[in-house]
Amino acid sequence: MIGDKKIVFSGVQPSGNLTIGNYLGAIKNFSRFSEDYKTFYCVVDLHAITVRQVPAELRRRTYETLALYMACGLDEKKNTLFVQSHVPAHAELGWMLDCYTMFGELSRMTQFKDKSQKHSQNINAGLFTYPTLMAADILLYQTDIVPVGVDQRQHLELARDIGMRFNQIYGDTFTIPEGYMSTDTMKIMSLAEPTSKMSKSDTNQNAVVYILDSKDDVMRKFKKAVTDSEACVRYSEDKPGVSNLMSIYRAFTGKSFEEIEREFDGKGYGDFKMAVGEACADGLAPVRDEFARLMADKAHLEAVMKAGADEAAYFARKTMSKVRRKIGFVN
Repeated sequence: MIGDKKIVFSGVQPSGNLTIGNYLGAIKNFSRFSEDYKTFYCVVDLHAITVRQVPAELRRRTYETLALYMACGLDEKKNTLFVQSHVPAHAELGWMLDCYTMFGELSRMTQFKDKSQKHSQNINAGLFTYPTLMAADILLYQTDIVPVGVDQRQHLELARDIGMRFNQIYGDTFTIPEGYMSTDTMKIMSLAEPTSKMSKSDTNQNAVVYILDSKDDVMRKFKKAVTDSEACVRYSEDKPGVSNLMSIYRAFTGKSFEEIEREFDGKGYGDFKMAVGEACADGLAPVRDEFARLMADKAHLEAVMKAGADEAAYFARKTMSKVRRKIGFVN
């Protein structure tokens, strides 16, 4: 809590082009907190290096992710926007919390198991302790609320457990965060494999719609989207492809599932997929235009990075001073 405002923290990795799943499930919803909460939104570049990165690409994507934050509606005057590695306290607290996190807890993390299979030649210690660094990100700012997707709930629960464990040992130190899951949008699934989440690392480019895709690319991908043989636009668990497209259409138009079913009653999937593509492309157009404008002014992005890091570091120092004293470190 800062004054009478609760604190919100979230972060996005600069590890690839962001998808409409990232946009609809996370970034688009961030701005709703800007007026009534103190918000910290971070480009989590330290997390990105658990997987090998090309240095020049990582730098470029860091700028791009910050620009996307802003293009998606995050005003730098109302939100603290910064790069994780610019505030060294994240890594420092991450190491400290490693010492209060149990091996068994980390070994149960499903994302570690999944990523270990995908990156079997590089199962590094950072990949294993990634959730503890995420806990540090959150606890560092005495965060009250974390906007979180389904796939990150397990990590948030671990952050809560670590914070409570530290508080039990040393007394009140960390605010224990609550998760916030938007009810406005469903989890966005792959267009090619609608039983799997849409992933920016998917090797099938037709399965993923990126925020910065051109309208032609968006339309092409939706035309190829998997549906079923029923030829009926109806939301149902046994129709994952159609239901996924309905979720995307609902997110961009604000229409309910019932309204969508009525709109496409008696129409084929071809018309439906074209309509979803149009709604998606039109919804993303202002974001793409603003992103291009921001990326043309790198000096402004760097000024936002610096101002955000300075403000984040100020709040981080307060927490770290308390943590160091309680652990027993000499100032």
